[in-house]
Amino acid sequence: MSDADKARFGVPIKNSLTVDAACSGNPGKMEYRGVLHHNKHEVFKMGPFKNGTNNIGEFLALVHGISLLKKKGLHSLPIYSDSKIAMSWIKKKTCRTTITFDASNSDLLTLIHRAEKWLKENSFSNPILKWETKAWGEIPADFGRK
Repeated sequence: MSDADKARFGVPIKNSLTVDAACSGNPGKMEYRGVLHHNKHEVFKMGPFKNGTNNIGEFLALVHGISLLKKKGLHSLPIYSDSKIAMSWIKKKTCRTTITFDASNSDLLTLIHRAEKWLKENSFSNPILKWETKAWGEIPADFGRK
Protein backbone atom coordinates (compact mmCIF):
# COMPACT_ATOMS: atom_id res chain seq x y z
CA MET A 1 0.00 0.00 0.00
CA SER A 2 1.33 3.42 -0.89
CA ASP A 3 1.78 6.14 1.71
CA ALA A 4 -1.01 8.08 0.01
CA ASP A 5 -3.40 5.11 0.38
CA LYS A 6 -2.39 4.68 4.04
CA ALA A 7 -3.13 8.33 4.68
CA ARG A 8 -6.44 8.15 2.81
CA PHE A 9 -7.77 4.79 4.00
CA GLY A 10 -5.68 3.81 7.01
CA VAL A 11 -5.63 0.10 7.71
CA PRO A 12 -8.60 -2.25 8.15
CA ILE A 13 -9.69 -3.14 11.67
CA LYS A 14 -8.29 -6.62 12.42
CA ASN A 15 -11.02 -7.56 14.89
CA SER A 16 -13.84 -7.62 12.32
CA LEU A 17 -16.03 -9.85 10.18
CA THR A 18 -15.61 -9.71 6.40
CA VAL A 19 -18.29 -10.88 3.96
CA ASP A 20 -18.25 -11.57 0.25
CA ALA A 21 -20.12 -13.36 -2.51
CA ALA A 22 -19.13 -15.15 -5.69
CA CYS A 23 -21.23 -15.73 -8.77
CA SER A 24 -20.47 -17.70 -11.95
CA GLY A 25 -22.50 -15.86 -14.58
CA ASN A 26 -25.10 -13.16 -14.08
CA PRO A 27 -27.41 -14.68 -13.14
CA GLY A 28 -25.56 -17.83 -12.25
CA LYS A 29 -24.40 -20.14 -9.49
CA MET A 30 -23.98 -17.92 -6.42
CA GLU A 31 -22.61 -18.43 -2.91
CA TYR A 32 -21.58 -16.21 -0.02
CA ARG A 33 -19.59 -16.40 3.18
CA GLY A 34 -18.29 -14.62 6.26
CA VAL A 35 -14.65 -14.77 7.41
CA LEU A 36 -13.02 -13.30 10.51
CA HIS A 37 -10.34 -10.85 9.45
CA HIS A 38 -7.80 -11.48 12.22
CA ASN A 39 -7.46 -15.26 11.73
CA LYS A 40 -9.18 -15.93 8.35
CA HIS A 41 -11.60 -18.37 10.04
CA GLU A 42 -14.72 -19.03 7.95
CA VAL A 43 -17.74 -18.36 10.19
CA PHE A 44 -20.47 -19.18 7.68
CA LYS A 45 -20.84 -20.26 4.06
CA MET A 46 -24.10 -20.59 2.13
CA GLY A 47 -24.82 -21.94 -1.32
CA PRO A 48 -24.37 -22.56 -4.06
CA PHE A 49 -27.74 -21.23 -5.20
CA LYS A 50 -28.95 -21.38 -8.80
CA ASN A 51 -29.66 -18.24 -10.83
CA GLY A 52 -28.47 -15.69 -8.31
CA THR A 53 -26.40 -12.54 -8.68
CA ASN A 54 -23.33 -11.24 -6.92
CA ASN A 55 -25.32 -8.31 -5.49
CA ILE A 56 -27.92 -10.64 -3.98
CA GLY A 57 -25.12 -12.71 -2.44
CA GLU A 58 -23.42 -9.62 -1.01
CA PHE A 59 -26.73 -8.45 0.51
CA LEU A 60 -27.52 -11.86 2.03
CA ALA A 61 -23.96 -12.16 3.38
CA LEU A 62 -24.29 -8.81 5.16
CA VAL A 63 -27.66 -9.69 6.70
CA HIS A 64 -26.37 -13.14 7.70
CA GLY A 65 -23.34 -11.53 9.35
CA ILE A 66 -25.35 -8.85 11.14
CA SER A 67 -27.88 -11.35 12.51
CA LEU A 68 -25.16 -13.80 13.58
CA LEU A 69 -23.23 -11.10 15.46
CA LYS A 70 -26.42 -9.92 17.14
CA LYS A 71 -27.17 -13.51 18.30
CA LYS A 72 -23.67 -13.78 19.72
CA GLY A 73 -23.92 -10.41 21.50
CA LEU A 74 -21.11 -8.91 19.41
CA HIS A 75 -22.91 -5.60 18.84
CA SER A 76 -19.85 -3.47 18.14
CA LEU A 77 -17.81 -5.81 15.91
CA PRO A 78 -17.38 -4.12 12.51
CA ILE A 79 -18.46 -5.86 9.32
CA TYR A 80 -16.60 -5.18 6.08
CA SER A 81 -18.10 -5.52 2.61
CA ASP A 82 -16.61 -4.55 -0.73
CA SER A 83 -20.09 -3.92 -2.18
CA LYS A 84 -21.46 -0.37 -2.11
CA ILE A 85 -24.69 -1.68 -3.64
CA ALA A 86 -25.29 -4.26 -0.89
CA MET A 87 -24.43 -1.66 1.77
CA SER A 88 -27.04 0.70 0.29
CA TRP A 89 -29.62 -2.09 0.24
CA ILE A 90 -28.97 -2.72 3.95
CA LYS A 91 -29.66 0.96 4.70
CA LYS A 92 -32.92 0.73 2.72
CA LYS A 93 -33.74 -2.65 4.32
CA THR A 94 -34.63 -3.88 0.83
CA CYS A 95 -32.91 -6.04 -1.76
CA ARG A 96 -33.36 -3.92 -4.88
CA THR A 97 -32.57 -6.69 -7.37
CA THR A 98 -34.25 -6.73 -10.77
CA ILE A 99 -33.63 -10.44 -11.34
CA THR A 100 -36.54 -12.62 -12.45
CA PHE A 101 -37.48 -15.32 -9.97
CA ASP A 102 -38.88 -18.69 -11.01
CA ALA A 103 -38.79 -22.29 -9.77
CA SER A 104 -35.00 -22.47 -10.28
CA ASN A 105 -34.25 -19.73 -7.74
CA SER A 106 -37.33 -19.59 -5.52
CA ASP A 107 -35.13 -20.57 -2.56
CA LEU A 108 -33.22 -17.30 -3.04
CA LEU A 109 -36.43 -15.28 -3.10
CA THR A 110 -37.42 -16.93 0.19
CA LEU A 111 -34.03 -15.99 1.71
CA ILE A 112 -34.33 -12.41 0.46
CA HIS A 113 -37.80 -12.02 1.99
CA ARG A 114 -36.54 -13.48 5.27
CA ALA A 115 -33.53 -11.12 5.27
CA GLU A 116 -35.69 -8.06 4.52
CA LYS A 117 -38.13 -9.06 7.28
CA TRP A 118 -35.24 -9.47 9.74
CA LEU A 119 -33.87 -6.02 8.87
CA LYS A 120 -37.29 -4.41 9.34
CA GLU A 121 -37.92 -6.13 12.69
CA ASN A 122 -34.44 -5.83 14.24
CA SER A 123 -31.98 -3.11 15.03
CA PHE A 124 -28.21 -3.47 15.08
CA SER A 125 -25.27 -1.30 15.99
CA ASN A 126 -22.43 -3.05 14.15
CA PRO A 127 -20.57 -0.60 11.91
CA ILE A 128 -20.89 -1.65 8.24
CA LEU A 129 -17.63 -0.54 6.64
CA LYS A 130 -16.42 -0.43 3.05
CA TRP A 131 -13.47 -2.72 2.32
CA GLU A 132 -11.00 -0.68 0.26
CA THR A 133 -9.76 -3.31 -2.18
CA LYS A 134 -7.44 -0.96 -4.09
CA ALA A 135 -5.63 -0.04 -0.87
CA TRP A 136 -5.82 -3.32 1.09
CA GLY A 137 -6.09 -6.09 -1.51
CA GLU A 138 -8.92 -8.60 -1.75
CA ILE A 139 -11.29 -8.86 1.20
CA PRO A 140 -10.45 -11.89 3.40
CA ALA A 141 -13.84 -13.47 2.58
CA ASP A 142 -13.04 -13.37 -1.16
CA PHE A 143 -13.47 -16.72 -2.93
CA GLY A 144 -10.34 -16.17 -5.04
CA ARG A 145 -11.88 -17.00 -8.40
CA LYS A 146 -11.16 -13.87 -10.43
